Amino acid sequence: MIYINIRNLREDHDKTQQELAEYLHVRQTTYSKYELGKINIPIEVFIKLADYYDVTVDYLLGRTNKKK
Repeated sequence: MIYINIRNLREDHDKTQQELAEYLHVRQTTYSKYELGKINIPIEVFIKLADYYDVTVDYLLGRTNKKK
């Protein structure tokens, strides 16, 4: 599954994959694979991203269009 909302939020906030990778304590290549859906994103990472962007996990997953 490709997580387009995660990529869009990153780009909307003018952040690089490297910056988010550092925040999440993963390698940039790992973060890239998260965005592309090549590897599963651990729930802890979803929670950290939701907190970082102040959105719901459901929004990150594409289950809703409502950010909050």
